[in-house]
Amino acid sequence: MGKKRIVKNNQSGLDNALKARALSKFLKKKILEGVLYVESTYNNTKLTLTDKAGNVLAWSTSGSLGFKGAKKGTPFAAQKIAEVLGEKAQGAGLKTVSVIVKGVGSGREAAIRSFSMFGIDIISINDQTPVPHNGPKPKKPRRV
Repeated sequence: MGKKRIVKNNQSGLDNALKARALSKFLKKKILEGVLYVESTYNNTKLTLTDKAGNVLAWSTSGSLGFKGAKKGTPFAAQKIAEVLGEKAQGAGLKTVSVIVKGVGSGREAAIRSFSMFGIDIISINDQTPVPHNGPKPKKPRRV
């Protein structure tokens, strides 16, 4: 029948090849201030780095770093995404950033804390999580 293939995962849960690919495209523009968008849901975390005009400079998600399934929504995955984006921001010469957070996932604070470790000053943190005013209409009562 043949040999069984055994795949060994590294301890961090992060594929080093995917991280290297994410870091391979360094930014060519030199900017001083930008905006970091953190979109954190229960299932995933997305980070987007833009300049003040809103032009995207770099982005990363937990899926692009090799996390799969329920691990994509964890704070650890958000921390790793922020590390990749922080290294790219350092390469672009970014000094200050304002953060806009959207969503209710568990990776919100972890991403911001990890991004601030790279010596980039955070000017403001703005929460733009959408809140329903009334929500959907409730079900009618059951008739027996």
